Amino acid sequence: MNQKKDILLYVNGAKERIAKTHGSQCGFCTPGFVMSMYTLLRNNPQPTEEEIESACEGNLCRCTGYRGILDGFKTFSKSYCCKKELKNAEVENEVGEMTCKLYSLSEFEEYDPSQDLIFPPELLIMKDRPQHSLCITGKQFTWFRPSTIDELLSLKKEYPAAKLVVGNTEIGLEMKSKCLRYPVLISPCEIPQLNGVHYANEGIELGACISLTRLNKVLKEVIEKLPEYKTRVFAAIVEMLRWFGGQQIRNVGSIVGNIMNASPISDLNPLFLAAKAKLTIQSVDGLKKVITMDENFFTSYRKTCIKEDEIVISILIPYTIENEYFYGFKQARRRTDDLAIVNAGMRIIISKSERESDFTIKDCLLCFGGMAAVTVIAKQASNFLIGRQAKLLLLDILPWNTTLTESVIHLLNEDMPLPFSAPGGMIEFRKALAASFFFKFYLLVTSQISIEKENLTSQLPTSYLSACSVFKQDPMQSIQVFEKPDPNLPPDSGMRKPIVHQSALTQATGEAIYSDDLPTFSNELNASLVLSKKPHAVIKSIRFEKALQMPGVVSHVTAADIPGTNHFGPAVADDEVFATTKVTCIGHIIGVILADTKEHADDAVAAVEIEYEDLPAILTIEEAIEAKSFYQPIRHRQVGDVEQELEMSDQVIEGELRIGGQEHFYFETQSCLALPKLENGEMEIFASTQNPSGTQLTAARTLAIPANRVVCRVKRLGGGFGGKETRTVGFTTAIAVAAQKVRKPVRCVLERDIDMSITGTRHPFLFRYKVGFSNNGAVRALKIRMYSNAGNSFDLSLAVMERALIGFRSCYHFSNIDIMGYICKTNIPSNTAFRGFGSPQGMLLTETILNDVATACDLPPLKVREVNLHKDGDLAHYNMTVENSKASLVLQQVVEKSHYERRKQQISSFNRENRWKKRGIAVIPTGFPISYPLKFFNQGGALVMIYLDGSVLLSHGGTEMGQGLHTKLTQICSHVLGVPVEKVHMLETSTSSVPNTTPTSASVATDLNGGAVLNACEKLKDRIAPYQAANPKGKWEDWITAAYLDRVNLSANGFYRLPDRVNYDWEANTGQPFYYITYGAAVSEVEIDTLTGSHHIIRSDIVMDVGKSINPAIDIGQIEGAFMQGIGLFTLEEQYFSPEGKLLTRGPSTYKLPTSRDIPNEFYVSLLPNVPNDKAVFSSKGIGEPPLFLGSSVFFAIKDAINSARQEVGLGLIYRLDSPGTCERIRMACQDQITTAIESTVQEPNEKPWAIRI
Repeated sequence: MNQKKDILLYVNGAKERIAKTHGSQCGFCTPGFVMSMYTLLRNNPQPTEEEIESACEGNLCRCTGYRGILDGFKTFSKSYCCKKELKNAEVENEVGEMTCKLYSLSEFEEYDPSQDLIFPPELLIMKDRPQHSLCITGKQFTWFRPSTIDELLSLKKEYPAAKLVVGNTEIGLEMKSKCLRYPVLISPCEIPQLNGVHYANEGIELGACISLTRLNKVLKEVIEKLPEYKTRVFAAIVEMLRWFGGQQIRNVGSIVGNIMNASPISDLNPLFLAAKAKLTIQSVDGLKKVITMDENFFTSYRKTCIKEDEIVISILIPYTIENEYFYGFKQARRRTDDLAIVNAGMRIIISKSERESDFTIKDCLLCFGGMAAVTVIAKQASNFLIGRQAKLLLLDILPWNTTLTESVIHLLNEDMPLPFSAPGGMIEFRKALAASFFFKFYLLVTSQISIEKENLTSQLPTSYLSACSVFKQDPMQSIQVFEKPDPNLPPDSGMRKPIVHQSALTQATGEAIYSDDLPTFSNELNASLVLSKKPHAVIKSIRFEKALQMPGVVSHVTAADIPGTNHFGPAVADDEVFATTKVTCIGHIIGVILADTKEHADDAVAAVEIEYEDLPAILTIEEAIEAKSFYQPIRHRQVGDVEQELEMSDQVIEGELRIGGQEHFYFETQSCLALPKLENGEMEIFASTQNPSGTQLTAARTLAIPANRVVCRVKRLGGGFGGKETRTVGFTTAIAVAAQKVRKPVRCVLERDIDMSITGTRHPFLFRYKVGFSNNGAVRALKIRMYSNAGNSFDLSLAVMERALIGFRSCYHFSNIDIMGYICKTNIPSNTAFRGFGSPQGMLLTETILNDVATACDLPPLKVREVNLHKDGDLAHYNMTVENSKASLVLQQVVEKSHYERRKQQISSFNRENRWKKRGIAVIPTGFPISYPLKFFNQGGALVMIYLDGSVLLSHGGTEMGQGLHTKLTQICSHVLGVPVEKVHMLETSTSSVPNTTPTSASVATDLNGGAVLNACEKLKDRIAPYQAANPKGKWEDWITAAYLDRVNLSANGFYRLPDRVNYDWEANTGQPFYYITYGAAVSEVEIDTLTGSHHIIRSDIVMDVGKSINPAIDIGQIEGAFMQGIGLFTLEEQYFSPEGKLLTRGPSTYKLPTSRDIPNEFYVSLLPNVPNDKAVFSSKGIGEPPLFLGSSVFFAIKDAINSARQEVGLGLIYRLDSPGTCERIRMACQDQITTAIESTVQEPNEKPWAIRI
């Protein structure tokens, strides 16, 4: 405890709050959130809830689900604290045995801004001094910072190709991720003339280097002062900046930098084009000119008409005039902090005719991004509208079936003819967005005119106004309800209390140690991987000569350097540490380059020359099916007479469904430090792995040494989610081989793009199914064929498929099943374990089927789910009898707590009144079986040691990756020994302390390792008991001393295993695959924009059966984090591969995770009370994986909203909606007159799509 108090002496407010409110799990993202909050507090010590949420929206977290982070930081808001105290009291008054106090506001130190670290005064006073020029010369580039425009122009004259950098938000990314080299960089950000603001008669002139944050501030101030009609361009820019990156990006990114970057999906360029913004240009010869941003400004991809010897001094953004209307639009994969798919700026000027109700369109500009290689003006569509009478336009367009409307869409197609192979893909969707934006623009302008001219109001249906509104985002509200701790527990016991994560404070301060934080050794080398660039090819030759001659390069490593076996794999050893004769995917490891620095190693890798001979590649599931490229065995299970039951069913439905892969996106990438010892061939491996023993054994076999010479040590992981169970093994072994070869320490930390390119993901699945059912909704027969894309090696794909074949049943009972699973062998990086392990994919199919059954029977979806729920005594198709089912209970409670039926009626009313916004609601239960189906995996070990001062050191076989395992096991140890939690310490996971460990996965780490800790502690407790009895008034330390003096062993090995019956034989269908089932249910409500496909989660309620929780805070954190990861899986996260097999989504700019703005606006979690589980340690249940599928409640709520839109236009309600339910799929499922008017793009001969679905 003293150590933690010492930490608090220098923990500022943000660090303490995020730690104590359980906002830190793996901790890798925690310092970033702390810095964002610190920045806000330094500028505003009493922020509002809205300001806090805005400050955090640019940060990402993969573990927590964001709620705990926001809760912690919102304690700086007085309004939030008041509401929190009232809600706590309300919950406790309603249900005496329950509480929602995960933390107490009184525990926090009062925030004192004077105790924060401040910006160094020595640097602060420099801002008012004249800036001097700087020149910094590095090995690869020279950086200049001129202080005057003349100096800038001189540098431009000397270095005409030099890049001008202000915020470095684009150039820095290109240099890092695209390996581009710019020998000269010039930073003009300190030149006063480029940072000024001038208010002119025509508009506002802003210096080229003004940041986007300052631009936003200036425009808001002007909007407050001037008449509304003059500031419509400014309002559109301010609205667009809401969605432009995060606060950190806006703080440094510059207005003209965004223009000159010339990205075709720039958020601001369509607005500047539509506004006819003017740029002041100066050449190196001193000549000045003013140009208007028009159709000639962007000349080609990432090019403008500005010459190399010219610079932009300022931009003038004009005022609007009366009867001028201006709006901007954007649709991205994620609503906030994302690049646009399509965006637009639209401007129209209307002149009034002699008749009061008639207006003529005097001028019109429709400008788009994301529809060509440059930001474009749709000239034909714009010109077509000029001169038309506004009243006639109003009357013509509302029926949405006139020649005029079709002509506008046709002209948009002609103006922006996207080819089939256009970069970015989504061709039809992008065309639909362009037309939808035009329709929104029309409605917005018409609505505004209607307000100004009352005689036009009646012509616009009120239901159409929903297209004009934006989603309302109130500050997030949440409640977490759980059982109060047992008052009979000893005072020192931490059992069943919401104790803070053991490492939360050190993670918040940035002191937590991850693999790459280990100190550098004096003779250490850095490794970089040589990877295949072909999906399937024979390696004809590899030439390292050029690479070995590069600066700093020491050696290279290939399969020839392996003394033992080059093959590995968890089930079948079909993976190679280093490819030998051929490569089977892009990213296949071929070798390693060793150098003195990481940069030198990376540069040398680019110089390795590899000659290939291409072989036919299979990339997709469909290609594998056609080629019959399957791994064996093909699993099949049949129960009952399915064909007969299908014939006897009242109705039968057939269909297909697909769910894509999901990137683990653990924040700490794969990392390893291999340390060879100087005797006996010993090797120490520090790795970020969930599988220390697997790492140890594979390295030993490859190095041809006994396992007792290899030690794998794991302090903590910055996230894992299954991605570090088996796919770390080959990587760490390759680094160990390198270390053994050079007899020096070797470190390798993968860059994000490399990690994502080579480590695999959740398995994509394709389902083909046939279901027969009665008119009451009861399923009579299911015939299912599952196909998973396993990739280039077997890995865990059989186990994933078996889990899908078992887990699809969820908490339902189906008497007649014919189910078969095919594991597709393809040429993509091997897919692997991911939280849920095949079950979420299978469960999605089941819930889709039940939804369609409900539609076909005209029954409420909830009724169909209730009819098919399993009950105690039911025998599953995997030979497990249902016991103590909580499926009905969690479903009943979540329906009641969420007021499901009442809200369904409210949603129906909303949908009747709104044509272009629709709401939907869904209730989804889940039943997730816990344990491994193979007996030998179901064991855990622990070592507990008591020292003379009474402190306790705990070791066990599990790894800490944010799930709170160490904390829970510390609580168990504390409770059994009867000592305060602070006396128990968990140092690390090491194969030298606990051997032959089971990987930390499958939601059983607490069950197995907790059982082992319990076993060890009970041994110690029994040994100490005589000394407690002899000295009942003594202290813990007295008893330990007495036992020591009496030569009692104060260390104990603990072991735990599940009963033998948990050992499943798939072929014979004997044994029991799982020990018990964890249950949960969720209700989610969403609102969608049918014109764009965007969605917003209004509310989610979760009820979860966790048995008797050891630590409610950790369990609730796992539930929320898994739920948000499930939302990502089912609605947002999508992979794209090129037709050549290269992963295109290799980082956060292209692969989208949920942000803090994507969590439900209202988020309520309740733990089911009074449900002890007699099959696990201290009556708890495994909780890491089960809640993930509940994120599908958002997917099915989206589908419910789509149903309303389709019903309104007479479309069928049984249709295919694949996962993830992205904005593209939502929009294209909401078919209407716009989508039917879109002209399909023709695929030319030999033309390939930009991306394929694997």
